[in-house]
Amino acid sequence: MKFAAIADWAESGEFDIDFMCCELDVSRSGYYKWRGRVRSSRERDDSALTTLIRAIHDKLRGNPGVRRVHAALAVAGHRVGRKRVWRLMRAAGLQGRHPKPFRRTTVHGNSPVAAPDLIGRDFAVGGGAGRRWCGDITYVKTWAGWAYMATVIDLHDRSVVGWAVADHMRTSLVTDALDMALARRKPEPGVIFHSDRGTQYTSKEFDVYCRRNNIRRSLGRTGSCFDNAVSESLFATYKKELIHTRPWPTLDSVRRATFDWIENYYNTHRRHSALNYLTPREYSLGYREISQIAA
Repeated sequence: MKFAAIADWAESGEFDIDFMCCELDVSRSGYYKWRGRVRSSRERDDSALTTLIRAIHDKLRGNPGVRRVHAALAVAGHRVGRKRVWRLMRAAGLQGRHPKPFRRTTVHGNSPVAAPDLIGRDFAVGGGAGRRWCGDITYVKTWAGWAYMATVIDLHDRSVVGWAVADHMRTSLVTDALDMALARRKPEPGVIFHSDRGTQYTSKEFDVYCRRNNIRRSLGRTGSCFDNAVSESLFATYKKELIHTRPWPTLDSVRRATFDWIENYYNTHRRHSALNYLTPREYSLGYREISQIAA
């Protein structure tokens, strides 16, 4: 470490080599011997691997931790141990982003309109696209006030098939997200949409919308975030990887960034543990294991 520091300072011309060796209590001959030695094959491999890890980390917007970087390396044809990836990421100062503590935001409705829980915490992937969806609403603070985002997630491949951002959280926010999902996936009549018991999802307006579009409503229990765990997980990822990384001046800035994050990153490049670290796009194409697409 001392020799590496001396080399860095020597290249910048900040200090004389003799002076630095004296101050750091190392021999001048030892420093030059260190500079002249040939790097081992392992060190050269580590250096090349670190460069690749940095590229993966940058491509995934500085968000992935060891597991997702390890999966991306496997897809690229590099068979390395997870502990080695952890060691190289730590040495390079790279780490994944971590979510902030969960806070409940649901406003429970008092409407007599109700529906059974058709999911029962069974969020298993697969089963065919356009059969089981879930969704929720989250909020983002901007300089101009609050922005709200509603989502629709297809449990088949964990892709966000519908979303909407607005300055209100009326029922039209969630129906706008469902309109996008219906247009994209064109599901058969009877697709299940699962949510919590927020006012938007228990309103008469939403009940009429679902009947008109042949959507089977499903509601989790009051006060249980685990009954809509997939939606909660998405929002935790959305907050840690996008929202908490910068300030948000306006509603439009949130909407533009959300579009980019969902369409150009989350659905296409982010690797999901529930999908065996495939991306939603890869899963929708029929892949089921990393080994099937490894270079």
